[in-house]
Amino acid sequence: MGDVLLALSIPVLVFGGGIYAACDCWWRRRHPAPPSPYTHRAARLAEQDMLLLAEEIVDGAYAAFGPFYDAPAPGPAEPPTEPAALSSRSPRPSRPASTLDRAPSPPAAVQKP
Repeated sequence: MGDVLLALSIPVLVFGGGIYAACDCWWRRRHPAPPSPYTHRAARLAEQDMLLLAEEIVDGAYAAFGPFYDAPAPGPAEPPTEPAALSSRSPRPSRPASTLDRAPSPPAAVQKP
């Protein structure tokens, strides 16, 4: 009798495992897991946030130190400019016009010899 129970227990376990897998599949289809934070979309959003933060830092630094770079360098015969003369200049925009267009530049023309 012990051998018969052992022989019948194997199909019962396989059948029970199949029923468990079917119920688990049914449950997961009706109750999906929330999206993972480690997806490609999340990585792109994090990259965009990081680029915006870096752009704000650079723009802030340019706004703070732009007048130092806008002043012309004194020549050998020219005396250095006074700090009051620097403040009379019109301030440079926080973002130069060259960075407004983010499209790639056209390729250079090929010159034939």
